Amino acid sequence: QVQLQESGPGLVKPSQTLSLTCTVSGASITTNSYYWIWLRQPPGKGLEWMGAISYLGSTYSSSSLRSRTSISRDTSKNQFTLQLTSVTPEDTAVYYCAGNRDSKLSSNYDYRGQGTQVTVSS
Repeated sequence: QVQLQESGPGLVKPSQTLSLTCTVSGASITTNSYYWIWLRQPPGKGLEWMGAISYLGSTYSSSSLRSRTSISRDTSKNQFTLQLTSVTPEDTAVYYCAGNRDSKLSSNYDYRGQGTQVTVSS
């Protein structure tokens, strides 16, 4: 059974960098054809695709967030991470990590974590 668990601070101050980690169990993040994805859902809004890292380590990010987003991985820990710089209150959201085979974009991801609330506030 594949499980994903997000971890990170629940509260971040404006202008700081948000760092989140997704720990994957039940599957390796180097499994052929898989993408590991970061999503978020601001209050009252839809799910937003932020970026992804492939099983080969290639990274992708949303054009609207590219200048502030960095995605990396630690294969020894079977984790991948999101860093979002210069956060503002508009970055307040529930952040999710997900895994999907063959496509980094989907309306129904193969696996998804439960999500973690991040609030940006001074």
